Amino acid sequence: MGEATREESTSIAQRLAAVAELYVRRRGALADCQWWCADDCDAVAAEVSAVQNISHARAVGQVQFACNLWHRLPRLARVFVSGVIDFRLVATIVNRTDNVDDTVMPALDEAIAGHCVKWMKLSGPKLKDRVDQWVARFDPAGVRVPPAVKDNRHLTIEAGVPGMADVSGRVTAAVGAALDQALDALAATVCANDPRTHAQRRADAGAALARREATLDCQCGLEDCPAGAQRDSAAAAAAAVIHVLAEQSTVEGRSNAPGYLPGFGILPAESVRELAASAKLKPVTVPVGPPDPGYRPSVLTREFVEWRDLTCRWPGCDRPVAKCEVDHTVPYPAGFTHASDLKHYCGIHWVHRPLSKYDREEPPLTRHTLELVRPAFFEFQP
Repeated sequence: MGEATREESTSIAQRLAAVAELYVRRRGALADCQWWCADDCDAVAAEVSAVQNISHARAVGQVQFACNLWHRLPRLARVFVSGVIDFRLVATIVNRTDNVDDTVMPALDEAIAGHCVKWMKLSGPKLKDRVDQWVARFDPAGVRVPPAVKDNRHLTIEAGVPGMADVSGRVTAAVGAALDQALDALAATVCANDPRTHAQRRADAGAALARREATLDCQCGLEDCPAGAQRDSAAAAAAAVIHVLAEQSTVEGRSNAPGYLPGFGILPAESVRELAASAKLKPVTVPVGPPDPGYRPSVLTREFVEWRDLTCRWPGCDRPVAKCEVDHTVPYPAGFTHASDLKHYCGIHWVHRPLSKYDREEPPLTRHTLELVRPAFFEFQP
């Protein structure tokens, strides 16, 4: 399987290299007829579509992609042709670097080519975040939200199938995160006997938002519904608070390093500063000194490990740390309760985690569920 995977990547890279080379060769021959031929790309795509037996539209996309890869990211292309990375990774890098200034592309290409092999196990969202981090390091404007895109934000509600409405739109990442949390919080204000699914409760939460209500009406039909007795606490839980991780220098305007919004990825520096202006700031402290006594980590250690990991540490898993448990790499008490020996695993991957020699030689320890505190560098409540 490994050999077949590498051969597949090499074959795709060689095909794209041939397409890019054909484009270079044809440009000179097409120069005299540029006014009566659609353009160079369309003309080359006509040949590509014929020889590959694909549609013209697919051929056009392939020509554009091949030229971007081999002419803007030649070092990455050479790694691709070696077979150690796949098309999914390459396509993500090409797409996420499309907005980067041409003058910094050679340096960025060199850096990404040197690290991309280690990104093969990353999930789609994590891969995008990793590429965006490198783009921001070389060209902060490359991950900036273009003014035209930000100005086109909208939220549209229109008639759908009879009796229903379709909601669509585009909002800033911060607004999207706040809205997502608000819907989840409202959906959780009913009791366990409510017959609706979580998705249906989220949809019904729109009515509660429209009425400025802090709770969702429970449909369990019970006279002694537990949700009714907990209405005050549920109202407090329904408040949406988003957490953003950023460097202090970014908040103060001394750096353009991007921040990070869990679930939505890289947040441009100017967006960080806009949110920080009305947010509660809370530093994330790196734990120093001796390990924590006992099995359970301290609040300081838990907060640091949560923001260090962000998600389950199993390769490719995106389950947030709030739904994971803290695990000792070297089981306690042989392993210390210290950030260097702690990591997050979700329930599925905790079972499949690699076992150390301590796991194999000694009886397994009782599994403890740790209460995860939700810290933040700063909190923003819209």
